[in-house]
Amino acid sequence: MASKPLTKAELREGLVAREPGDHKGVYGHVLVVAGSRGMAGAAILAARAALRSGAGLVTAAVPYGVAQTVAAAVPSALTLSLPDNPAGVFRPDGFERLRAYARDRRATAAAIGPGVSTHPDAARFVLHAVSGLALPLVVDADALNVLAAQEADGVAQMLKARPHPCAFTPHPAEMARILKVPKPEVESQRVKSVERLARDWGGVALLKGHKTLIASGVRTALNPTGGPGLAKGGSGDVLTGLLAGLWAQALASGRVAGDLGFKSAALAAWLHGTAGDLAEKELTPWGVASSDLVDYLPKAFAAL
Repeated sequence: MASKPLTKAELREGLVAREPGDHKGVYGHVLVVAGSRGMAGAAILAARAALRSGAGLVTAAVPYGVAQTVAAAVPSALTLSLPDNPAGVFRPDGFERLRAYARDRRATAAAIGPGVSTHPDAARFVLHAVSGLALPLVVDADALNVLAAQEADGVAQMLKARPHPCAFTPHPAEMARILKVPKPEVESQRVKSVERLARDWGGVALLKGHKTLIASGVRTALNPTGGPGLAKGGSGDVLTGLLAGLWAQALASGRVAGDLGFKSAALAAWLHGTAGDLAEKELTPWGVASSDLVDYLPKAFAAL
């Protein structure tokens, strides 16, 4: 399947217009499930990006031990503290509280994975959440690694049985683990790899890297924005929060037509890359940090 960049007009189809009488409910509620001891920053970056996306409400669902740190760093978000184990990671029994919160607070979309670790307790929590959270879901980072470690057919069946779609955002090493092929094969066959993931797991697959690819199983697009300034830890966490936030707005507002997951993923990739490009111009590729990407998102929106 041929891949080419989407035009700005096509990208704007995924952008939710603002009306004078709007309230925060129009723009959706994003649930960011992230973090662990030593990885609070991943949750902070994803939650901050979800807020910068324009989402009406963001909740950072994090292990108890890092909740205070996350709440202080992202005061515009709500914080949901979930049970953690002595290693500081999510415990499986915390999933029921997460599910109840998502239902009671009418969450619109969720993201899971940044900084959650692959500790066995966290892995069981992730599997409960991916299979049982009744929301459109962005799956990234350690959540992808947890899925990659399971039996392939079982994961595919679980994902396709979900009542709501997923968007998967692996970098090449994560894609290689998921597809169970060498990383050089992913890098030399990027289009084939991203389309295979979209086909095998359903939903939308986004293969990060230079000229990020987005595939839905029906169409594949190439993102032309972004440079070496994005090659920093935490950049993917920003993309995850941004994508979840854009998707929540499309869902809650009813103002976007068509494949909302694909349109939100393509728009997120373009905005994320453009924020990186703008940051590089002022800070140089050496000086850009992942936290800067969040701060340059408003300028990226303006460029669209």
